[in-house]
Amino acid sequence: MELIQTIWPSLWDGFLVSLQIFFIVGIISIPLGFLIAVIRVYAPRWIGSIIQVYIFIMRGTPLLLQLMFFFFGLPFIGIVMDRFTAAILAFIINYAAYYAEIFRGGILAIPRDQFESITVLGIGKVRGFIRIIVPQVFRIVLPSVGNEIISLVKDTSLVYILGIGELLRAGQIAANTYASLIPFLGVGILYLSVTGIITIILNTLEAKRNY
Repeated sequence: MELIQTIWPSLWDGFLVSLQIFFIVGIISIPLGFLIAVIRVYAPRWIGSIIQVYIFIMRGTPLLLQLMFFFFGLPFIGIVMDRFTAAILAFIINYAAYYAEIFRGGILAIPRDQFESITVLGIGKVRGFIRIIVPQVFRIVLPSVGNEIISLVKDTSLVYILGIGELLRAGQIAANTYASLIPFLGVGILYLSVTGIITIILNTLEAKRNY
């Protein structure tokens, strides 16, 4: 119990850093991924090809390598960022690519005749897409998006490579300092608490949209 009380402040500080990364990346990358998906589906083919190359690179290389590239590689061409900014940018660009493919699959899953009906009824393409197509897309992709959100919670631990004091790094330092596995147990409990809450929220959303 004394050890838990001793290490808890450092674990909590690392936990807050992980949560900060999670919320910033999630809030930005999900809508960005949706926008990229819409552009890829409806934009001219050459633009779609560029997006396809971007998605291929992001999904084909490890996120850890991308983090190292943004912080250690970009300074060689004169682009210098602090550790936190580099981590956030790398995460956003990486996760937006995954979300883009998920949303693209959702858009393509909508029957083509619905798009034609919007035109025939004179609703307007943009208005019809937002009011009719988008809610269906989100219902279709919600489970896949949920999986990526949960993965994001765990992937925040990768920022240790940049020396950012997130939760797992704090736990590792405490474990080495006190030669105990208890800090790792605390780290696991904190991760499970977040993923548990997210799972409950996602299940509730799925139940409400199960129509």
